Order: sequence, then structure tokens, then C-alpha cells
Amino acid sequence: MPAKKTTSKVAAKKTATPAPPKKAPAKKAAKPAGKKAAKPVAVKSSAKKSAKKPVTGKSSANYDAIAHAAYLNYRRRMDLGLPGDHDTDWLEAERLTRG
Repeated sequence: MPAKKTTSKVAAKKTATPAPPKKAPAKKAAKPAGKKAAKPVAVKSSAKKSAKKPVTGKSSANYDAIAHAAYLNYRRRMDLGLPGDHDTDWLEAERLTRG
């Protein structure tokens, strides 16, 4: 007669890793008796309507003109040894090209 296997389903369950415990569903807050809940007020947003406009050739050319003028301001400042920084060069170039 052949030998019987001694493993059983019970022994296999004991060696398996246990599943993590399930979280209980969150409880809803109770509504006060006799009072109706206020409906939330919808807020209209104008942010969706006001999207940024794409850069056109005109503003790109204006940017290039300001950048070139700022570079010339920088070169002049370096040649003369004057104090300053790139921000003041740019602001001066904007002032001269726009106005």
C-alpha cells in the first residue's frame, strides 16, 4: 500500500502570511434634526476664459529689440566702468524702446 501524504489544508493555512486588516468605511456626519442643509453656492471662475494669448511676431520683435538695447547698455556700462547690473540695463532698454 502506498504511503499517504501528511500535508493538509489546515497546515497550509497556518504557514501562509495573513492579509492586512481592512479599514472600516468612514462614517458620515449626522445632520442636525429640524434644519435643512444649505446647498453649496457655485462660484464662477473667469480664469478659464482668460487664457494666455500666443506670442505673435510683433511682441517677439519687440522683445528682440529690448534685448539688443539691453546688451548695448551692458557693453557701454562695461566700457566706461560704471556700476550696475543686468536688471537696470534691461529696464533702461525697455524705457528707451517703448517710450
